[in-house]
Parts: sequence; structure tokens; C-alpha cells
Amino acid sequence: MIGRSRLIGRAGVGAFTLALLYPLAALFAPVGGWDWSPQVAGPSIDSVRTSIVLSALAMVIVVAIGTPVALYLARCARRERVWWQAALLASILLPPLALGILLSIAFGPAAPFGAALAHIGVGTTNTATAFVATQVYVSIGYYVLGAVAAFEGVPRALEAQAALLGHAPFDVFRRITFPLARLGLAVALSIAWVRAIGELGAVLITAYHPSGMAVQLWVNLQSFGLPAVMPLLVIFLAATLPLPWLAHVLAQRRARA
Repeated sequence: MIGRSRLIGRAGVGAFTLALLYPLAALFAPVGGWDWSPQVAGPSIDSVRTSIVLSALAMVIVVAIGTPVALYLARCARRERVWWQAALLASILLPPLALGILLSIAFGPAAPFGAALAHIGVGTTNTATAFVATQVYVSIGYYVLGAVAAFEGVPRALEAQAALLGHAPFDVFRRITFPLARLGLAVALSIAWVRAIGELGAVLITAYHPSGMAVQLWVNLQSFGLPAVMPLLVIFLAATLPLPWLAHVLAQRRARA
């Protein structure tokens, strides 16, 4: 009976997984010869460069700001943490298109802060700065919440013992906290990476130029049709899928160890 129940459950999960992954079969659909002509290839290659370089810069900012914030949230009182996490959730739950509009207004010349930035020559619309800032806004909440979970998994007793042995707080973080939380942090970073590099709605409003891959896919679809989408789509998937997949596999292997 147990064996039959397990087989039924496995078959159900298998069917669910096949249905979930079925959209990937579209990569082999007969949509016509893939278009990689110069008018498609040039902007597409530029968009790959834009997405990879600027998204990497956004992730550096996310890690630099989000890691100490997450560490504080993981160590503060639970009642206080609830309020901070509620604020993070509010930023995550904002619809991307609405976030893009709000960012364009809040950092635009009509707002005092946007006017101050414009006065010192910092462009907040259709610039690399706008692209990076938007990606930071759409992804940092995911990283912080994931990093909080990673830090919560580190035994406080080990950190306390290291402190009692005379290690400074940074040394405790470097020798104890970070090594034990690193895989969880990698998962959080991979989620933030996918969220940032795949963002369309907010970036479409704030940084249509320079076009990243998400925007360029939309442009190719509108201008040239599906044959012009497919080559860039493959590159887009290659840039987004491996990192979170590998982080998940490593985290699972560590959990079984």
C-alpha cells in the first residue's frame, strides 16, 4: 500500500513537473528560421552587454547594502523585525509597472531629490544610473529576506563563543557567520540576480535606453517577430537560469551532508 501511494505521488509530481517545464519546449518549436541579421544582432549584443555589466554592478550594490541590513534584522528583536520585514514586503509586492512610474516621479526633476540629482548632472531617466538604480530597487528586498533566513540558520552559540575568545565582530562574521551562511546568501543573491536581470515593467519606464535584454526582447518581438526573439531568448535564459539552479543544488547537497 505504501509503495503504491508512493508511486501515485511520484507520478503526480512527475506530471506536475512536466507541465511546469513544458514552456521550455517552445525553444524547439517551428517558428521559422531564427533571425540574426545585422539589424537584430547589433542591438541584441548591446543589450546583453548592458544587462550583464549593469546587473552585476546592481548586485554589488545589493550585497553591499543588503548584507548588513539582513544581519541586523536577523539579530534584532522579533517584534522589531516584523516591522522591518513588512516594509521590505511592501517594496516587493509593488507591481513592477507601478514601481517604474513611482521611481520616475520620485527621482524626476519635479521632485526635490530628483532636481538635486539633475543639478549635479546625474541623469535619472534613460541612463545607466537609472538602469542600475531600478534593478537595485526591484531586487534588494528579495536578497535581504533570503539573507535574513540564511543568517538565522547560523547558531548564535558559535558566534558568542568566538566573541568570548576575543575575536572582533568583523572577525566573527568572517570566520563563523559568513562561512555557515554562504550558501543561503548565494541562493538569495541568485534570486535577486534573476529578479533584476529579468525586470521589464519598471525598467521599461525608467531606462528604456540603454536597453537591457528584457527590453530588447520586447523590441525584437514588436519589430521583427518571433524569429528575431529566439536567439536573444536563448542567451537570456543562459544568463538567468544557471546561477539559481547551481545555488539550489549546492544548498541541497549541504543539507544532506
